[in-house]
Amino acid sequence: MTLAESVLWQELRGNGLGVKFLRQHIIGNYIVDFVCKQNGLVVEVDGEYHNTPEQQALDEQRSDYLMQQGFHVVRFTNDEVLYDTERVLDEIIAQLD
Repeated sequence: MTLAESVLWQELRGNGLGVKFLRQHIIGNYIVDFVCKQNGLVVEVDGEYHNTPEQQALDEQRSDYLMQQGFHVVRFTNDEVLYDTERVLDEIIAQLD
């Protein structure tokens, strides 16, 4: 896990937001950063390489696949997780409703 993923995992683990999250979970051919199966929410934490056009296209395909499987995908950058953690958590909580 990256530093940002570790920081977020500390908040999500152990039902930290009132629901169970799994980390590095396999869905089809993909390994998602975090998933709340109960609410159908996938949380991805993206590093700088996600800014390249090629990776953005792959991320879009990945998100489309996950949505077809019944999941909603929310993405945050490493910087958002590290420097605006409370807002990230608030957004995740909003997506759980």
